[in-house]
Amino acid sequence: MWKVIVAFENAANAARVKEILEASGDFSCLVCRSAAGVKRTVRKLRLRTVVCGFKLADQSCEGLFHDLPPGCAMLMVAPQARLDLCGAEGIFKLRSPIRRSELLTSVRMLAQFQRPATKSRRPAQRSEEEQALVAQAKAVLMDRNGMTEEQAHRFLQKQSMDAGAKLTDTAKLILSQE
Repeated sequence: MWKVIVAFENAANAARVKEILEASGDFSCLVCRSAAGVKRTVRKLRLRTVVCGFKLADQSCEGLFHDLPPGCAMLMVAPQARLDLCGAEGIFKLRSPIRRSELLTSVRMLAQFQRPATKSRRPAQRSEEEQALVAQAKAVLMDRNGMTEEQAHRFLQKQSMDAGAKLTDTAKLILSQE
């Protein structure tokens, strides 16, 4: 079971997201209403996955993302207009209103990136099959989360580096969640 921080300014939104995640049986959620609360929880409990809205009572979630330690993953859930305002690279975005399946898939993927992975050496070049796998994963990220091709590639690279995994293994993980 993964522990996830759910951070929304609106208590009803926080309760709804928490209910969806915990009903799956995969997550245990801690709810925070402020960026300061998220920072304290991350520092104290060493949690690495945050699901949040566009802003909290004391800070925007984009600002919060920059204050979190490296390796923390953030999923921002907001209307498309708000997501378009967020320019921070590395924030995973999900347009609201959300479907239960999209939320669960996205949070499972982020939580799995937090698992330690065995380090492996990267081959000098990727095969055509591996290149196609990475391209498919980028297409999924672009379609589902409104990323550009470059943002999707950087996201894959960052998650791979943070998890100590091959880029192709990270791509497989994304595709398995689809």
